[in-house]
Amino acid sequence: MMRCGMAVALAVVLCVSLATAQQNGGASKLNYPVAPSSNQVDEYHGVRVADPYRPLEDPDSEASRQWIEAENKLTFGYLDTIPARPKIHARLSELFNYERFSVPAEHGGRYFYVHNTGLQNQSVFYWLPALDAEPRLLLDPNTLSADGTVAVSGVSYSEDGQLMAYALSTSGSDWVEWHVREVSTGKDLPDVIKWSKFSGAAFTRDASGFYYSRYDEPKAGSALRDTNYYQKLYFHKLGTPQSQDELIYKRDDHKEWGFGGAVTDDGHYLLIHVSEGTDPKNRVYYKDLTKPASPVVPLMDKMDASYNFVDNDGPLFWFVTNQGATFSRLVEVDLRHPEPEHWKTLIPESTEKLEYASMVDHKFIASYLKDAHTVVKVFERTGKFMRTVELPGIGTTGGFGGRREQRHTFYSYTSYATPATIYRYDVATGKSTVFRQPKVKFHPEEYETRQVFYTSKDGTRVPMFITSKKGIKLDGTNPTLLYGYGGFDIPLTPGFSVGALVWMEMGGVYAVANLRGGGEYGEPWHQAGTKLHKQNVFDDFIAAGEWLIANHYTQSSKLAIQGGSNGGLLVGACITQRPELYGAALPAVGVMDMLRFHKFTIGWAWTSDYGSSDNPEEFAAIYKYSPLHNIRPGVKYPATLIMTADHDDRVVPAHSFKFAATLQAAQGGPAPVLIRIQTKAGHGAGKPISKTIDEITDAWGFLVKSLGMKDDPFMQ
Repeated sequence: MMRCGMAVALAVVLCVSLATAQQNGGASKLNYPVAPSSNQVDEYHGVRVADPYRPLEDPDSEASRQWIEAENKLTFGYLDTIPARPKIHARLSELFNYERFSVPAEHGGRYFYVHNTGLQNQSVFYWLPALDAEPRLLLDPNTLSADGTVAVSGVSYSEDGQLMAYALSTSGSDWVEWHVREVSTGKDLPDVIKWSKFSGAAFTRDASGFYYSRYDEPKAGSALRDTNYYQKLYFHKLGTPQSQDELIYKRDDHKEWGFGGAVTDDGHYLLIHVSEGTDPKNRVYYKDLTKPASPVVPLMDKMDASYNFVDNDGPLFWFVTNQGATFSRLVEVDLRHPEPEHWKTLIPESTEKLEYASMVDHKFIASYLKDAHTVVKVFERTGKFMRTVELPGIGTTGGFGGRREQRHTFYSYTSYATPATIYRYDVATGKSTVFRQPKVKFHPEEYETRQVFYTSKDGTRVPMFITSKKGIKLDGTNPTLLYGYGGFDIPLTPGFSVGALVWMEMGGVYAVANLRGGGEYGEPWHQAGTKLHKQNVFDDFIAAGEWLIANHYTQSSKLAIQGGSNGGLLVGACITQRPELYGAALPAVGVMDMLRFHKFTIGWAWTSDYGSSDNPEEFAAIYKYSPLHNIRPGVKYPATLIMTADHDDRVVPAHSFKFAATLQAAQGGPAPVLIRIQTKAGHGAGKPISKTIDEITDAWGFLVKSLGMKDDPFMQ
């Protein structure tokens, strides 16, 4: 029997025995493991809130480890009884077994790219001495660990193409180690950089060293939980130990500030991108590298907008900014007269959101978002419009990088039914030619994507992509998976997914809602889903589900919702607010404890979107939707498979642990509440293909059983 705390807030929910089977409507509930608990009660601005599962915040304690083992035993025991899983796993493995390529980057006449033959746990790095040459192996991360859990999470190449700096992440952690490899020999230099996180590597023009950001070394045993403050920018001179690295910039008066260094193509300047958490606004400083001991000079220092560096020509700098432009513009800033009144707008704001720009062949290539899909335009250096890049359809592009003197660039194009194809683009002629094109064992012409617009609770018009096999019947019986995110100025745009494809092959409909809080329509759209307005995001998602039902795509018992990270919060909030609307839920690595998220690792950085329980007004708003704190005893919650990882040091697994224990105790219906805890994995980046396939298999298998689909879902 668990110890019960004081009868405040959630305590009443938890004063039950999870080890005793309960009956509801004649269906037996699962016997859930007893979670370690305490009498913890916190007070927030006069409101007492119980946190009885506080012991689960220490995942390494003996009690927590026993609970984790018992939960995984229960979950995998349940999943193993689902007949569809072997066929789903086989089909996922078959479809994932296709070649995948990254967009090449050119440095010193060499071309660098990443390739995966299909089922390799990690993609492999290659280089070409010329475009028509045979590829040469540069780095195979699969040789670094037997199970593929060591991944390359960042790379940088010297201007002459002779050196590659690469960051290694172990078991999905955000902490990385930087190494340096000679391209020609494939051998590593002795240089090793530790305790770096949320950082790139920027080589100097002469490749004598690189700039990087790091935190102080954490205390032993606390690296995966302790908060990350006081990031610093350093310069590492090759051939010297890290202890001798030069500190370039720090701010002891602003512990939340983060720094990213970039060297201009001419080698003249170090650009310092100054951020505060995940706020899209930033500052920009610079340092003249041609003058020894030159100071760091503020260029944009108001934190009033986003400023993204494009290129420079001597003292003329070009930035994409939303300063004075809701959908952003491209401006020219002269370092000799840097005041905003002297800025020159080269590409003015349009009705579409300008995402980013590059300069190739002395032309600006600008990527826009139009109703959550990509439109790319080319402009003269003066800002005069030249042409729109012809794309294969409504989808998403990436790439278009390069330098002023280069005549061509590369980009990728993908859609819900199109795997990422790599194109070479001739800027002068506007012609695209295929550089690499994958072949997947399916027939894309059998699928179609529709974009619809629906009305949210407050009357806001929200877009949604719906993809399925052609010719489905709108009779309300289709198993439907609704995916969302809605946060941090991040847009959801069309992209190919093997998991989504298999779901559609199983007869499912795949819907993606472009919620407020994301980056689809500029900063006002983002801000409309933050802090005191966060409920708008959940209202948008709920309205998407209601639209799918009203338009006869599906019904509540056949509707599942999915999201990860901030999307996990979304799913958690929606099932606690409208549990009857869904047949199943798949929240992954979600932020579930909204009162304590800022107390772990980088969680404090999310307060720009969420607010903080330390603020009385924001606490009141957060407390109303925090998934953990809005679970009610006796409510019939939908079948829920919670997913997390034991090495997630971004959204620490305690969020999912406490949410699972609380929901299991409160469940008033027969639907299962399970938690799947991945070992040797993190927040998601760098996850081996084998683990990805296993994870999707379990999720889709869970949906087959929960939504009443056929044991062989591929037999339609």
